[in-house]
Amino acid sequence: MPTCHLDERALFQLQGPEAEHFLQNVITTDLSALQNGECRPGALLTPQGKILFDFLISRAGIDGLRIECRADIAPDLVKRLTLYKLRAKVDISDIKQTVIAVSWETDSGSSDNESTLIDRRFPANVHVRRHYGDAPDASKGKTSWDELRIAHAVAESGSDFSLGDAFPHDVLYDQNGGVGLKKGCYVGQEVVSRMHHRGTARRRLLIASGAADLPPQGTELRADEKIVGALGTVCGAKGLAIARIDRIKEAMDASIPVLAGQTAVTLAVPEWATFTFPENKDGAD
Repeated sequence: MPTCHLDERALFQLQGPEAEHFLQNVITTDLSALQNGECRPGALLTPQGKILFDFLISRAGIDGLRIECRADIAPDLVKRLTLYKLRAKVDISDIKQTVIAVSWETDSGSSDNESTLIDRRFPANVHVRRHYGDAPDASKGKTSWDELRIAHAVAESGSDFSLGDAFPHDVLYDQNGGVGLKKGCYVGQEVVSRMHHRGTARRRLLIASGAADLPPQGTELRADEKIVGALGTVCGAKGLAIARIDRIKEAMDASIPVLAGQTAVTLAVPEWATFTFPENKDGAD
């Protein structure tokens, strides 16, 4: 099973009898659905509904929840959670920069390992497990991990979107369990709920395939000289992109090429996603 060690990631823990209740009222993830042995994506939003911090969350013993995030944003995330905590009976541990690794296997017969966590961002037939502290030796580099994320449309901030610039729907949190659409209130919930129920989500994470190697991350996607999106993670001719699906559909219908720099790009909805390119040509900004 290929294993990649992930640098520049950090862990911290929330512990206490009110830890889950506190986080349930603050973050996007529905913690009532979070099982032992798995980690799910989550975010802390601005009041306007945009992602301020992204992370993975998992259970850690009785009354404990563990958060994994980028090491560079961990101190600010801890400060923000501490600000929201007020008098809740929750202790937030010091940030730990321990070995964080991922292993993966596409064999449906793979067995589970109790000492690791299933990464629920990936489809059920792709067994991705995260290791905290006690990890196997690395057999693959970061490029192999990025290729896996691209193949299954798993976005991460810094590589695929900027914090403060994306809504949860933009990065498919409504599709992969990162947003509890039936849970109660949390910071930014009203905007996310309205976007979902009105069907106004138009920016979506798509899988990009280039006619040649794609240009670097951040390159704008254009159709008939109009900006329709931007590239995220790129590995050779494959990449991720957040794009306006209504404008991409208009370009497809009119046989207008979508270009990243001078490279023609084909954009596809991930196979596991439930949304499609819109049939109408009316999109919301």
